[in-house]
Amino acid sequence: MNLPAVALRGLCVLPKMAINFDVSRDRSKEAVQYAMLHGQKIFLVTQKSDKVEVPEEKDIYTVGVIADIKQMVKLPGGQMRVLAVGRTVARIMSMDTSGAYIDVEVEELETGIPEDTDEVTKEAMLRILKDELMKFLQSNQEISKEVSRALAKVGDIEELMEVTPIHMPFTLEEKQNILETLDFSERYALVVQLVTRENEVRRIRNELQAKVRSKVEKNQKDYVLREQMKVIREELGEDAQSDADMLAEKIEELSADDSVKEHLRKELSRFRMMSGAAAEAAVQRNYLDTMLSLPWNEGTEDRNDLKEAQKVLDRDHYGLEKVKERVLEYLAVRSVTGKGDAPILCLAGPPGTGKTSIAKSIAEALNKKYVRICLGGVRDEAEIRGHRRTYIGSMPGRLVAALTQAGVNNPVMLLDEIDKLGSDYKGDPSSALLEVLDGEQNSQFRDHYVEIPVDLSNVLFIATANDVNTIPDPLRDRLEIIEVNSYTENEKLHIATDFLIDKQMKKNGLKDGSLSISTGALKKIIHHYTREAGVRSLERKIGDICRKAVKEQLDKGRKVTRVTEQNLEKYLGREKLFFDPVNEKDEIGVVRGLAWTPYGGDTLEIEALLMPGNGKVQLTGQMGDVMKESAQLALSYARTLSEQFDLSEEFFEQHDIHLHIPEGAVPKDGPSAGITMTTAIVSAIGQKKVKANLAMTGEVTLTGRVLMIGGLKEKLLAAKMAGITNVLVPDKNKPDVDEMSAEITKGMNICYVSSMEQVLDAALVQ
Repeated sequence: MNLPAVALRGLCVLPKMAINFDVSRDRSKEAVQYAMLHGQKIFLVTQKSDKVEVPEEKDIYTVGVIADIKQMVKLPGGQMRVLAVGRTVARIMSMDTSGAYIDVEVEELETGIPEDTDEVTKEAMLRILKDELMKFLQSNQEISKEVSRALAKVGDIEELMEVTPIHMPFTLEEKQNILETLDFSERYALVVQLVTRENEVRRIRNELQAKVRSKVEKNQKDYVLREQMKVIREELGEDAQSDADMLAEKIEELSADDSVKEHLRKELSRFRMMSGAAAEAAVQRNYLDTMLSLPWNEGTEDRNDLKEAQKVLDRDHYGLEKVKERVLEYLAVRSVTGKGDAPILCLAGPPGTGKTSIAKSIAEALNKKYVRICLGGVRDEAEIRGHRRTYIGSMPGRLVAALTQAGVNNPVMLLDEIDKLGSDYKGDPSSALLEVLDGEQNSQFRDHYVEIPVDLSNVLFIATANDVNTIPDPLRDRLEIIEVNSYTENEKLHIATDFLIDKQMKKNGLKDGSLSISTGALKKIIHHYTREAGVRSLERKIGDICRKAVKEQLDKGRKVTRVTEQNLEKYLGREKLFFDPVNEKDEIGVVRGLAWTPYGGDTLEIEALLMPGNGKVQLTGQMGDVMKESAQLALSYARTLSEQFDLSEEFFEQHDIHLHIPEGAVPKDGPSAGITMTTAIVSAIGQKKVKANLAMTGEVTLTGRVLMIGGLKEKLLAAKMAGITNVLVPDKNKPDVDEMSAEITKGMNICYVSSMEQVLDAALVQ
């Protein structure tokens, strides 16, 4: 028969042998693909030399195996992974290598036992081969028990002859020799000879291993003798104090519980029994050093002065009242009870709002040590729980290492970027943190390297996150989440004046009084050069001004640089950002919505257009799935208003509706644009104008109810920057507005709505 052929490098396939192999050469890929399309049969033959990249007829053996392809998977990089099962032995009669793949004409070969062989001979051959095979299996632990049992149950000499070479560690040449030996008696003699030789090799290897063990025992004896000699030298005053004795003194001086000391004494006794030249001795010494450096019962005394703590917090950070209030509550409880449960706080908010830096201020306010662990991108569970000591290069987890770094058992430990933990085949670090961040369990935290419980109940954990929705639910349940919201323009102005300018002047080598930035210039920077929830970009812009001021003073010999609103473009270039101002006139189908982004709030101008057609609805502006569903809800609700606007029954079948959100390159999603879309569609259908000086936010239901939304502070700030004074807000968000400072709501007319009827009454020009 004619078959596509694959020349295998370093592999010899036998009948009944299932094998996985990777295919990377083009001719081999073509052969596999042809076989998959034409019966899945392929001829597998071994290549004589691994180094030949394009084999010809002289480079491969003539005898191979006809195999069935069971599975073919394409891998990255253009490779294929093939699972095939050998069927029958065949010889190449002719070969054609001129095509896309190697095409061979093969003849199947008869390899079975002669029919005239009597049963007694078969039984004798079976017993001889099985006895040798069982000797090998008993001395080889690498072959699984299931395979051994299966081989022991084989009762047919032909079947045993087929499966024996598959499981034996024969060389490639030996397997090919077995394949090419067609006479059953000759092949049987060859297989028995190879199995017997393998058993002899195993016997000699075991004898050598026994000799090695005896040498190891001799080394142990030498170690005891050396220890006796060491004692004799100490008696004569000729030897200094040993490492083990020094460690023993440190263990007795260690401030730890008796259970910890007892564990260390046992580990020390193991260390004493090890040879100093052994690798295990270095591992054991490192373990003892790590355990002795842990602050078991070492701690700092908390500051009980609430006023001093308040002073420190106010000195370093402007605003953040909820965070400061929670820290002072913890300190007050601890000063009264002597030991309060350490809270596990999670500061959640946009980048640049001071989440990481406030942890250091909290540590100073409480008179605690501060240590930071960055969890962004951590994927290995051993980073949290540590590595077991059985592994080479094992070490404790980050939490134990942080305790060692702090030197006390009650520091402020910052778990930075907890929402960016990953997970892969090495484990799930977020699950490992469940025990750490549970006040009921973390007093008995077990690190795989330390092996005994470590008390983390005195640690004040503070986590930071940009988006709490990406934190797994069980872990989020253990966190006391405190929202760190976006800063208002006034707050940014205070932060820049009180903190950022002085910080950047010192960083860039400017002396006090050598640079002044006017209030108007700062407001212009905040409004037209940065668009963010925090102050990181604002700090960069101030840094740009400082660097240009230094260069200007060196070049022109100036002593003072004054930056004002008029000359700001000289230092920062032209204005980078412009907020869409409030619309000048009322329009049909144009409604201003409010949106939340991780970097603050923004306004969305949603446009709806009605045109003759056949009832199609077109949505543009790169909307997400949730926003598309809101658009469908809006259209369904609008259809219920047909009678109110005197529309015919065929109106929606005779008109198309196009809904668009500008800035089409920016992806948008979320349910809070529901009432905005509904208002735009209703305005277009009823040809009613929408008030220009109006913005809205809220999720809508199919029956026209308005549901609450999140991120309201950022949305109101965006409306304020756009100059919009009238805002429609869900009635259920009223408590959120009540908590906001007067600076945000001042000059704004906030109307609370609970249904689309109220929205349309307030938005449409009657």
